Amino acid sequence: KFAKTIGISIDHRRRNRCTESLQVNVERLKLYMSKLLLFPKKSGTKSVKKGDTPRSELKNVAQNTLKEIIPVPKPSLRIKSRAITSEEKEKSAYKALKKARTNKHYL
Repeated sequence: KFAKTIGISIDHRRRNRCTESLQVNVERLKLYMSKLLLFPKKSGTKSVKKGDTPRSELKNVAQNTLKEIIPVPKPSLRIKSRAITSEEKEKSAYKALKKARTNKHYL
């Protein structure tokens, strides 16, 4: 519930099955939360809640008008071409996959 109020969208259908991607998401959210300044909803000392930024830090804060707060780095998708080795020529990917399928089926 708290994430939606501070601008983090949540997809409840999504599951993190890989620990590496989970750690990347955790680090990204921690970086976002470190740059985020939460203003209290009302004025007064009773309305200040846990997680709000102290009033001393909120004195001269400029609003961020950039489209991206934290740019997401794009992974490099291009793999340089290389020569096929003789070891790779000898092995057949089809045979290896077929063998793995039959082993799984019968064993």
